[in-house]
Amino acid sequence: MTRFSNLNGILAFVTVAREGSVSRAAEVLNLTQPAISHQIRKLSEETGIVLFNRTSRGLVLTPDGVTLLPRAKQVLAAMTEFQRSASKQCGQVSGMLKIGTIVDPEFIRLGRLLGRLGAAHPGITTELIHGVSGEILAKLKRRQIDAGFYLTAPDEVDRLASDRPLYSRKLAEFTYRVIAPAGWERHLSRATWAQVAALPWIGTSPQSVHNRLLTRIFADHGCVQNAVALVDHEASMTEMVLSGVGLSLCRESIALNHRQAYGLAVSEDLRVPACLVFLTLLERKEDPVIAALLDQIEDIW
Repeated sequence: MTRFSNLNGILAFVTVAREGSVSRAAEVLNLTQPAISHQIRKLSEETGIVLFNRTSRGLVLTPDGVTLLPRAKQVLAAMTEFQRSASKQCGQVSGMLKIGTIVDPEFIRLGRLLGRLGAAHPGITTELIHGVSGEILAKLKRRQIDAGFYLTAPDEVDRLASDRPLYSRKLAEFTYRVIAPAGWERHLSRATWAQVAALPWIGTSPQSVHNRLLTRIFADHGCVQNAVALVDHEASMTEMVLSGVGLSLCRESIALNHRQAYGLAVSEDLRVPACLVFLTLLERKEDPVIAALLDQIEDIW
C-alpha cells in the first residue's frame, strides 16, 4: 500500500490546480516555486500518476489529475474538520489568522476586535494585511488572507461571490459625500454628476471603492471622471483636497467635520451610499480561528 509522508503534496496539488500555475500557488502558500514543484513531483512519485501537463496556457490537469482532485479536496476538508473537532474537544482555539484591513482602524473598530479576540483566544496570533478593498477581496479569494474588511455599494454585496462562494456579513451602511477645496462651493451648488465629472478629481486605483462607485455613477450619466492625480489612501485624498488639488469622495462624518474645521466645500445634492462588510470564504466559515473571529465581529457590530 502506498504511504504518504504528509499532506503538503496534496495541499500543493489542490492549490496549483486552483491557481493554474506554480508561481501563483507559491504566492498563496507563501512558499518558493521550487518547493511547490518538489511537493507536486513527490506526490506524483508516491501515487505513480502524472497530475499535470504543461501547456502554453500554464499547467493543466491530466485526466488522472481531474479524477483525483475531488478526493484531494476531501482529504483537506477532513483534516480541517479534524482540527476543528480537536479544538472544540480541548476547549482551546489556536493558530495564525491573517486579516485584511482597509481605511482607518477606528472606522472598522480594529482595536476593539483584536483586543477582544486576544482576550478570548490568547492562542490565536494575528497578522494584519493592509490594502484597498479590491486588493483585500483578491487576496481572500486566493487564500493569501483568511478574512477581511471590504467596502462596496449596498446592492453589490450579494454579487461578490460570483466566482468563489463567500460568507459576507454586512457591518454598517454609510454615505459618501463629494468634497472640494474651500471656496469651491459655487462649483458644487446644484451641480449634477455630469457637471462635476469635468472638474479636477483626485482619482484612485481601480481596486478602490471610490473608483468602483464613481465609475458606475459616471457611466450611468454618460460622462468620465477628470482625474488629475492618483492616490490610494483616504487620508492622502483629504489632504490633497485641503491643498486645493480637486474633488474627492469622503465619508459623511469626516466631510462634515472638515467643513466645520477647515471650510471644505461639501455637496448637499451628490451623495453615494456604501456599506462595510466582513468577508471570508464560505468553505472556511467554520474553521476554529475564523469562527472565533466571526464571534467577536458579531459582538462588536
